[in-house]
Amino acid sequence: MRKKPVKVVVNDLMQTGYSYLLVEPEGKNFDPEFKPDLTPKQMLEMGIFGGKYMTDCKKEFPASWFAKAKLCHEKHDAKLNFFGVNASKPLSYWVKKGWIYPEDPRGWFQWYCRYYMGRRIPEEDARQIKRWKAMTRHIAQVRKNCTAGDLLCRPRQRQALLHWAYDSRKF
Repeated sequence: MRKKPVKVVVNDLMQTGYSYLLVEPEGKNFDPEFKPDLTPKQMLEMGIFGGKYMTDCKKEFPASWFAKAKLCHEKHDAKLNFFGVNASKPLSYWVKKGWIYPEDPRGWFQWYCRYYMGRRIPEEDARQIKRWKAMTRHIAQVRKNCTAGDLLCRPRQRQALLHWAYDSRKF
């Protein structure tokens, strides 16, 4: 636990006046079932979501996360993704599926960034961790169909795994 909770107030393009408390130290005290391979900073530096994700959220998170991040405020650019391919669905798809909740209108990665920073919302954390764990089916496909170290094999699945903090370079 943090010695004293820290209040964060969010004012960006998708949330105005939303606030939450950081109750755990940054990068610590995760649910024992949640073991991401990558930090949000590492993911942003590698290239995720075509560089479009979170370009207006720099005040909410540490500046170091954005120092080497591959971002493009103007548009989604798949060339900025680590695997150079588009592996994203539009936000409208995620909304239609019922996967977007008011606390994190940008979805899973926004939840992960806030969780990593120390925010805890037990019910929402459990829901998102369950979704994260469901990505293991993609790991199985990459392992089954690709030679170890062949990063050109199944690039869309690998990029999708990267969006969920899995590092497919390891398998």
